[in-house]
Amino acid sequence: MNKMTKGLLSTTLVLAAAPAMAADDSCQPVRFAEVGWTDITATTALTTQVLGAMGYETRIDTVSVPIAYSGMKNGDFDVFLGNWMPSMASISDPYVERGEVERLGANLKGAKYTLAVPQYVHDAGVTSVEDLDEHAERFDSQLHGIEAGNDGNRMIQKMIDDDAFGLGDWELIDSSEAGMLAELKARVPDEKWMVFLGWEPHPMNSNFEMAYLKGADDYFGPNLGGATVYTNTRAGYSEACPNVGKLLENLSFTLKMENQLMGTIMDEGVEPGKAARDYLQANPGVLDDWLAGVTTQTGEPALPAVKQALSIEE
Repeated sequence: MNKMTKGLLSTTLVLAAAPAMAADDSCQPVRFAEVGWTDITATTALTTQVLGAMGYETRIDTVSVPIAYSGMKNGDFDVFLGNWMPSMASISDPYVERGEVERLGANLKGAKYTLAVPQYVHDAGVTSVEDLDEHAERFDSQLHGIEAGNDGNRMIQKMIDDDAFGLGDWELIDSSEAGMLAELKARVPDEKWMVFLGWEPHPMNSNFEMAYLKGADDYFGPNLGGATVYTNTRAGYSEACPNVGKLLENLSFTLKMENQLMGTIMDEGVEPGKAARDYLQANPGVLDDWLAGVTTQTGEPALPAVKQALSIEE
C-alpha cells in the first residue's frame, strides 16, 4: 500500500467516524410552540430542561393553537407537545393529512377535556349538557372557555351554532386558562353557577370541587372527552434532527406527574423551568426511558451527561 493510498484510507476512516461524534449544530435552537395551558407549559419545561442539559439551545414561544400549527407548517416552530386528540382534530388533522405537520407518538394517555360545573351545581341536578338550558338564567346563558381560537372554544361555538341541547341563544365567553379559573374562584364562595371548560391533568381537579357533564360525546368525544395527547413536529424534523427526534419519540408523561408539576407552577408560583428541574432531580428515573438511544448535542451518551448537568446524584 503506497503513501497516497494510506492517506486516502486514513481520511476515509476519519470521515466515516465523524458523523457519530459530530456536534448536532444544524438543530440549534429547538423551537417550541406553547399555548399557555399549564399542562403544556409543564411538559415543555421538562423537555427543554433535558435538551438544555444535552447541550441544545431551546426557544419557547407562547401562541394560540392555530398559530402553533401554521407556524409548524411555515417552519417557524419545530415542536408542539400539546396535540389533544380527538378534541383538536379539526385544527390538527388537516395539517397532518397534508404532510405539513407530523404526529409522533402519544406523550400522555388518560386525559379528559369537556364541559364542567362546580360540584354544588351538579348536586342541584345539572349532570348533563342536556340540563343546561333549563337553568339558562342561573348560568346567564354563558359558556366559559379559554383563549379565542382554541379547540375547546371551537367545539363550544359549534354547539351554539348547531343549537345543540337548546344552547343556540347562549354566549361563548372567550378568556384564558387563568381568566376562566379566576372567574370560577370568584363564584364558588357564594355558590354562583358557572359552566366552563374542564380538563385533566390540571390542578383545578383538586383545587375545586367540580364535576364533568355527560352528554357532549358528539362534540368532545366519549368518556367525558377522554383524550390522548400527542407530540407534533414540523414535517421532516425527526429526519433532519434524528437525535432530538429520538428524545421526542421517547417522551411519555403521566397524569400524576403533570398534576404534581402543574400544582407547583400554579399553586406555589414556581417558575416552570425551576419546577421542571426540581421534579427531575426528585424523580430521575424518568430519564432512563426518555434518554434511551439518545446522545448529547456533541454525540456522547446523554443519560450520564444530563444527570451531571442537572446535579442528579447516582
